[in-house]
Amino acid sequence: MRRPITKQLTLSALLCALIAVCAQVHIPLPPVPVSLSLLAVYLSGALLGPAWGAAAAGCYVLLGAAGMPVFSGFAGGVSALLGPTGGFLLSYAPSSAAVGAAVRRFGFTRRALWAGMAAGTLLCYLMGTLWFSAAAGSTLRAAFSACVLPFLPGDALKMALAVSLCMRLHRALRAMMIL
Repeated sequence: MRRPITKQLTLSALLCALIAVCAQVHIPLPPVPVSLSLLAVYLSGALLGPAWGAAAAGCYVLLGAAGMPVFSGFAGGVSALLGPTGGFLLSYAPSSAAVGAAVRRFGFTRRALWAGMAAGTLLCYLMGTLWFSAAAGSTLRAAFSACVLPFLPGDALKMALAVSLCMRLHRALRAMMIL
């Protein structure tokens, strides 16, 4: 069943705002800060589907590009996207779409959520690491060591938390006839 456009826009705006709030829960580590924004990206794809989840994450990136201080550490502007961590930010929309696509294809199950979030994380790592390597002038091996390896345990925890939250939120939102 299709939701009315007003409901879709409202949910997308709420998830966009959640990504911005989660980005501020961060640890400013060099070269890439640790934040909870990817958790909200997972939620957007799982709860909104591939298109609307990507729209929520894309709006977040566009708000930041326009200068709104929504990126980690209240950063904003095109310079944040063009810097070494820009690839991670630009990966949010396709990562959200990957989660939504897995749920659409396999149903709203823990297995589908884990698969979609793993695919979304892989996209984030791939785009972010390639961008970081080019922007920082480092080798892919050095970029991988700096941008992926230290983040694997934390991202696994974010996925576990996101799966649990998605299952609960999905039930609650369906009971309230929001989803």
